[in-house]
Amino acid sequence: MKQWSREIEINTPIEHVWSYLNGSLEQMQKIMPEVAENTPIKITEEVVGSIYRQKYKEGNRIQEYDVHTLDYEDTQNYKKLKIGFTLANMFEITSLYEFYRVDDHTSKLKYTVTNNPLKWFVKLFLLFANDKVVVNFLEKVKAVAESEA
Repeated sequence: MKQWSREIEINTPIEHVWSYLNGSLEQMQKIMPEVAENTPIKITEEVVGSIYRQKYKEGNRIQEYDVHTLDYEDTQNYKKLKIGFTLANMFEITSLYEFYRVDDHTSKLKYTVTNNPLKWFVKLFLLFANDKVVVNFLEKVKAVAESEA
């Protein structure tokens, strides 16, 4: 298993940044344009245990998988969403998004991804993997959020 974790400060209120992951598909697509669908399959009152069927477009291919909500917290100064899914029967992936209120106009986003290969030959690919995807994602969230603030 491999894990990457990075954080970034964003010059916009915590509620605004949180709306990209806790809102509509349209909001989510601003930071993840590859997500073509995010359909609720099972919704729980406490959010944890909810399942969404997500379609992810990569080039001409569309991947479909179920995203499970593993952890969730929504307070004034701290927000957390942890999801997990299996990609192409090859990887178990978890994504943890943690939002911290720095002040009324600034927030911090910490993004942690774990990637667990399910097949022996896929482990070789992870030897060469780096945190580029995590860094690029954080920079995209910052750029989108600050441009809309």
